[in-house]
This record gives sequence, C-alpha cells and structure tokens, in this order.
Amino acid sequence: MRETKRFDRRQFLGALTWGIGALISAGLGIPAVAYVIGPALQRKEAQDWIRIGSTTKVELGTPTLFKARVTRRAGWIENEEELSAYVRTDNGRDFIAMSNICTHLGCRVRWVSGEQKFFCPCHNGVFDKDGNVLAGPPPRALDRFEIKVEDEQLFILGG
Repeated sequence: MRETKRFDRRQFLGALTWGIGALISAGLGIPAVAYVIGPALQRKEAQDWIRIGSTTKVELGTPTLFKARVTRRAGWIENEEELSAYVRTDNGRDFIAMSNICTHLGCRVRWVSGEQKFFCPCHNGVFDKDGNVLAGPPPRALDRFEIKVEDEQLFILGG
C-alpha cells in the first residue's frame, strides 16, 4: 500500500507565508536594485556641440573669450557649469578654439592685447596667441577644442 503524504494546514500556511514574502521582496527589491544600478548601466551620452556665439564677435588675429553655460549629468546629479574658450581667426573662415585654463595648475589665463600673449596669474605662465608655452612652468600648450561654424555661429565640441 502506498502512503500519500498529506499537506496539512500548518505546512500550507507556512508555504503561503513564504510565497507572499517572496512576492513582496521581489516587488520591492527589483525596482530598488534597478534604481541604484541603472545609471551605471546607461551608455555614456555622445559629446554635444555647444554654441558659444557669433563669428562676427571674433576680431581678426585677436583671441576673443566666449563663455557658455553647460548642464552635465553624472548619474542622478546634474551640474551647471560655465565653459570658456578663446577663439581666434586670421582670415575670418578658419577658427581655432583654445581653453582658457592653464595646463600647469588649472588657473584661468587672460589675453593681454598690448603684449600679444596669454598670461597665467598663478605662476607666471606665458603662452603665445596660438596657445604655445613661451615661459613659466606650464608643461604643454593650452588645450584645444574641436570647432565648427554653422550659419555664422561658432560651436565647440564639449563633454
């Protein structure tokens, strides 16, 4: 004779309690894990072209400072920052965009038109109008931005 194992009331209520607990845990746990890990799994956004101003503001042979506000997102945090660049042209068609941040310690450089040089006030770094190092401690030339012109507007590649 074959014995049949019966599922008594106590076992049924125990299994039901475990099942409901598992459903509640999954219902709360899966979205929580997705919320925490989600930003890390997202692809990095492509760099964007940032409009900095009109080509008519750039004087021939003189670097002109342009500033733009940029909102950057890192995971759940959004930061608004100011992006600055010097733009120079010698013929009105070909433009060069350089960072205004010294490559030594990150101080802001300024253009002194009387001397036709960029100066860094922190440690007396000196750069020529192309951003090349002339004197001081900076280890390399000013960083360059990729630049394009559309409808008389200047755009730099940011990111």
